[in-house]
Amino acid sequence: MTNLSSDTSIAIRPFRVEIAQAELDDLRDRLARTRLPQPAPTDDWDTGTPNSYLRDAVEQWRAFDWRAAEARINEFPHFVTDVDGQPIHFIHVHSPHAGATPLLLAHTYPGSSVDYLDLIDELVDPVAHGGRAEDAFHVVIPDAPGYGFSNPVTEAGWTTARVARAYDTLMRRLGYAEYGIHGSDNGAMVARELGLRSPDGFLGLHVLQLFSFPSGDPSEFERLEPQDYAGLEHMKWFQSVGGYNTMNASRPQTVAVGLSDSPVGLLAYSELFNSFGNGTSLVPLEKILTEVSVNWFANAAAGMSRSYLENARAEAEPQVNGAPTGVAVFKDDFQTIKVFAERDNSNIVHWSRFEEGGHFAALEVPEVVVGDIRAFFATLRGAVQA
Repeated sequence: MTNLSSDTSIAIRPFRVEIAQAELDDLRDRLARTRLPQPAPTDDWDTGTPNSYLRDAVEQWRAFDWRAAEARINEFPHFVTDVDGQPIHFIHVHSPHAGATPLLLAHTYPGSSVDYLDLIDELVDPVAHGGRAEDAFHVVIPDAPGYGFSNPVTEAGWTTARVARAYDTLMRRLGYAEYGIHGSDNGAMVARELGLRSPDGFLGLHVLQLFSFPSGDPSEFERLEPQDYAGLEHMKWFQSVGGYNTMNASRPQTVAVGLSDSPVGLLAYSELFNSFGNGTSLVPLEKILTEVSVNWFANAAAGMSRSYLENARAEAEPQVNGAPTGVAVFKDDFQTIKVFAERDNSNIVHWSRFEEGGHFAALEVPEVVVGDIRAFFATLRGAVQA
């Protein structure tokens, strides 16, 4: 299905992650010369990434086997194509099973396509993992513009809505007349934008978060359940520690200077991998180092940060998503509150809660995420057959 057209404006070109040894040597040299800040009085996560965490992480990064991580990334076919003037890097894996459902996986901030490496095999070949052929997917995993290897970004205006349009173009270019999407964090917002667009053949969206908030209508609170109040408290907590939102949405180029020149600065600024759940993260440090290494080698800090500014400047009226929608809520993640979500999304057909995992569930409990993606799309197939 992959189009290897000779037209350079739409050609899909093979891509391989190959970091030059000189870049590895430069990273190790910078890490060896790390100067940590004066520690906070308590040196914990209360005021940001603590020295105690960074000191150990830097030592492990200096010993980190990037070549092994690179080989793991290159186990899957990579490509790049230009959409709307922007290079889009993506992983594309075909299922061996006839009738597999095309599925786009949209990644987090501060992540990239490597968010989903541990999901690919089970999604593509469920039979090899004890599952059913009808649950198979063809998988497409792009790096959003400015993230990972979808760099550089040379034009302003790459909002989540524009990214959604580009992803639709990508799927059509790959020959898919219909497809669905799964997303988390930034990827969940892109997924919802596709739901709003609902292009021909769009099957639906499965997300880990629907970012719906109180409207001010008192009647909404009358319908909240006890667990929803815990969700409100989580929202308040995250607002209190989400300073990167303000920086990225107002001065992304300023903050990107430090992140692009200091690998430890980039690691510290990527604290969400470790701190989003207020000390509950299950993401292994090795996976965090893989994620941060990708964005370091791709020099992605500016594009990643600038994506927040683009959305902050976008003028868009609130809209209701009517596409079939599935939600998986993880215990230590942002808690989507159903009353608010159903106000903004009129066709939620699948809702799950899980007692283990957090904001980066694909990196923490990948088999659980795979199972819920399968369950959601099986629900859609059942609805069609009915």
